[in-house]
Amino acid sequence: MELLSLEALQELAQTYGYWTIGVGIMLENAGIPLPGETITLVGGFLAGEGKLQYWKVLASAAGGAVVGDNLGYWVGAWGGWPLLLRLGRLFRLREDQLVSVREQFAQNAVRAIILGRFIALLRIFAGPMAGISAMPYPKFLACNILGAIAWASTMTSLAFFVGRVVPLAQLVTWTGQFGLLLLLVLVLAGFWIWRRGQREQMIEE
Repeated sequence: MELLSLEALQELAQTYGYWTIGVGIMLENAGIPLPGETITLVGGFLAGEGKLQYWKVLASAAGGAVVGDNLGYWVGAWGGWPLLLRLGRLFRLREDQLVSVREQFAQNAVRAIILGRFIALLRIFAGPMAGISAMPYPKFLACNILGAIAWASTMTSLAFFVGRVVPLAQLVTWTGQFGLLLLLVLVLAGFWIWRRGQREQMIEE
């Protein structure tokens, strides 16, 4: 059995309960690529079976998301930019390109933090990027809490209700596919915006 297989996550959630949900999601939102979405779905599914309590699952998921994103924010604020520059050199990205990414994130930080929770990669990197882009902490915290509650409520409720008629494995697959679709749309939109900016810059020159 793989450590993070669906069966393993169900076993962990049944054994350690809400700690599995809260700590797992906290680590994912702090920047560690764990399957936080699947962990939340498992919690909601077990609540639907009466093995866990719905509101405690929701609170664990939201609380873990808030704490994890806060950790990610401060990691980004205190040392994220030098780390990003080093990673950029590995992928042959110039510093001015990374500066542009940072500025684009700063302009869309509110949407990225609130709505980005529904997209796996953004859920992992939004907190550190908010710190790197020097987003004011009170503003970040408000968006963080709002996004965490919206995401945790959606995922927990989805598994709690839909999981009664749809197998958990199928629900996890559908949710993952939807997240990938959102990511594809986001990438295409970002590319279109970048290309438009390039054309406008060429016209001005």
